[in-house]
Amino acid sequence: MTSIKLDERMMESAVFGGAILGGGGGGWIEEGLQIGRLALELGSPELRTIDQFDDNDTFVTVSLVGAPGAKDKFLKPIHYARSLEMLARGLHKPISAIHTNENGAGTTVNGWLQSVMTGIPLVDFACNGRAHPTGTMGAMNLTEVEDYVSHQTAVGGKDDNYLEFSITGSLGKAASLIRKASIEAGGLVAVARNPVTAAYARNNGAPGAITQAIEVGEALLGAKGEAAIAAVAAKLGGQVAAAGEVTDFEIETVGGFDVGTVRIDGFEMTFWNEYMTLEKGGERYATFPDLMMTLDVKTAKPIVTAALKKGQQLAIIVVPREKLLLSSTMNNKKLLQPVEDIIKKPVLDYIF
Repeated sequence: MTSIKLDERMMESAVFGGAILGGGGGGWIEEGLQIGRLALELGSPELRTIDQFDDNDTFVTVSLVGAPGAKDKFLKPIHYARSLEMLARGLHKPISAIHTNENGAGTTVNGWLQSVMTGIPLVDFACNGRAHPTGTMGAMNLTEVEDYVSHQTAVGGKDDNYLEFSITGSLGKAASLIRKASIEAGGLVAVARNPVTAAYARNNGAPGAITQAIEVGEALLGAKGEAAIAAVAAKLGGQVAAAGEVTDFEIETVGGFDVGTVRIDGFEMTFWNEYMTLEKGGERYATFPDLMMTLDVKTAKPIVTAALKKGQQLAIIVVPREKLLLSSTMNNKKLLQPVEDIIKKPVLDYIF
């Protein structure tokens, strides 16, 4: 049973490592660094292991919901704390710990700021050890728990787009309405949601996900260029699948998500916030929840899908799902079916 006092180097490693594990989604590196630095300026966030909590302790997820590429998105640090404050007020029991929903550039450090602002402990845990597009994919299979009542709050936007939204109801309906709220707020909202016991979280989520992101980030930041890319692939047990120029790129925001395709070195990648498939010449090389990620060939900086541009020189790394810390949702056909509907390619046959 240990606690880690988080510092600047760990924060940077968490953001860059989270960007890798985001698989193309999970927010922006710059915003992750901004929130992480602010948390360290305001206090000394401490990361506790999950075995420091009793089985019946209450965990709450904090997350970002929306499309990172949305032009009118607006999110301030106070929005993160406000959404947690609203959720805490509606619960009739204390919150024992908070954690992020997924690893990602902006999401691995989500919770650090809320922890120093509220005093609620931060646990080394994520609902999913990689990023995923839908709220239900980050809900630790609560969709399968009969009569589970979801509590969710969302805050974001500015001026006429500003909103504070709270919903209690079925998980699917609550997640859908939170997604719609993100659209109304300009594209992105800070969310607090889905209280569960520590025991349930342990059995359905990804304990150790934050320290994994820190370790991946250390591998990335400990080298330069191609060596850094190779170090990340080796750390995760994956490989560098290709490297070359972005020759074609399409993106549109659909229903609060970034959806599109990119072609690099003859490979085609589809994405739905996160990369979903990697193909070349009709052959499938990787399928979500396998991890696919693009990095700048020269700088090794992770490039999220919302930051793709024609002419970029990018490397593609691929990590098999078996090497990742994944939620039980990543084995739920019902929750993965929408991927096929969005990208118009077969997915389930490759996963199951």
